[in-house]
Amino acid sequence: MSDAIKVGFVPLSAAARGILVVFCDDNLKVGPATAKALGGAVELVKRAAAAAAFKGKTGAALDILAPEGVKATRLLVIGAGKAAGLKANDFLKFGGVAAGKLAAGAAAMTVMAELPDGAMTSEQAVAVASGLRLRAYKFDRYKTKKKDGEEGGSRAEIALAVGDPAAAKKAFAAAGHVVDGVIIARDLVNEPPNVLFPEEFARRASQLRKLGVKVEVLDVKAMQKLGMGALLGVGQGSARPSRTVIMRWDGGKKGEAPVSFIGKGVCFDTGGISIKPAGSMEDMKGDMGGAACVVGLMHALAARKARANVVGAIGLVENMPDGNAQRPGDIVTSMSGQTIEIINTDAEGRLVLADVLWYVAKKVKPKFMVDLATLTGAIVVALGTEHAGMFANNDELAARLLAAGIETGDKVWRMPLGPEYDKLIDSQFADMKNTGGRHGGSITAAQFLQRFVDGTPWAHLDIAGTAMGAPKTDINQSWASGYGVRLLDRLVADHYERK
Repeated sequence: MSDAIKVGFVPLSAAARGILVVFCDDNLKVGPATAKALGGAVELVKRAAAAAAFKGKTGAALDILAPEGVKATRLLVIGAGKAAGLKANDFLKFGGVAAGKLAAGAAAMTVMAELPDGAMTSEQAVAVASGLRLRAYKFDRYKTKKKDGEEGGSRAEIALAVGDPAAAKKAFAAAGHVVDGVIIARDLVNEPPNVLFPEEFARRASQLRKLGVKVEVLDVKAMQKLGMGALLGVGQGSARPSRTVIMRWDGGKKGEAPVSFIGKGVCFDTGGISIKPAGSMEDMKGDMGGAACVVGLMHALAARKARANVVGAIGLVENMPDGNAQRPGDIVTSMSGQTIEIINTDAEGRLVLADVLWYVAKKVKPKFMVDLATLTGAIVVALGTEHAGMFANNDELAARLLAAGIETGDKVWRMPLGPEYDKLIDSQFADMKNTGGRHGGSITAAQFLQRFVDGTPWAHLDIAGTAMGAPKTDINQSWASGYGVRLLDRLVADHYERK
């Protein structure tokens, strides 16, 4: 994995090493152990804060040379604002802010996980630790030469000074696996398309077997036998053969129906015959962000031994424009038997998902299923990069996703479905066409997918604005965000493990 910082837990009384990170409220008050560590430097910190107009607002930082008497090279004071109103995501961001201050050559950092009213809970300290790792992530494996400062603090050892190191360490064992899942998803999305094509993606997903996940890889012949004409039509113009990967984690009650997550995995999307403009086409290496999320999620669930039965399914293709490529005007037959008129070969992701959704609905028979896809530019126009678009045929599932999004910061916003939109994809030549035109593009794409869920409780997340190229945040400085792993891990936990 592409993060290399080491995070551990020590008692609040432990001596600081390297950069010392402390927290204060909006009155610049610190906790008792922090005050003891700072000693007589508390007043000097207040003077420095006044000079820098630092008022302790949530997430604000005061970075100064460590005053005399403080056993550290630098002192970083992070504002916690009104500590009583803090949420889990705030602690995640605190870790991100701290990691962002790891300068080149920094070898160590000590974080006093204490608020003015006392030590952070184990869960709060773990959120800080997770934020540290997520912010420190870099994808630089293909750089043979690095500029001064590019190493940053990515090799630092970070100690969180906590009230109960054993409890924090135990809690971080599970949370750390979720961070690993996010990092796996980021790595997959960041990979260049000449490295990560369908067969290689399937090989990497197969590595989940080491964690006890059952992995089945369907090749072209197997998919032809199943009748997956929609998915195979997308990939027929590529020299790289398509794959579908089914991943099963059986950590719940024996015989209990699983829940399922489906990911769009277009490893590179030229648009096919309806070719995209050249500008920014390189970003289409990330058109498999949904599949990357599902693989990262399955890793997280298996590694932390989630008490749940979960099936992950990903359709992996390349959309290329050679002489055998699918044409506008073609009609394909999906696994469901429904026929689809191809209006635009760049509306390809929904064709991939159509067959995988039907496969899961019919062969897995899940309690519910959620698909993720970098599906439409229209959702970015509608929601920007702050929320994924959520479409659902089940209000309870939609409410759970909305709540999980608020808790984790992987936010979703519910969008409409309805017969008025559905009729826009009716075709005069086939059962449906693969695009309903410019207006309401993300909605008609969701309507298309709904025709392949066979009544199963279902939600579709259009993550085109959140999976890649979104603005950098306190916990992510990478082009790929790993969006969805923490969201869906929380959804599984709420469904199975918090009853």
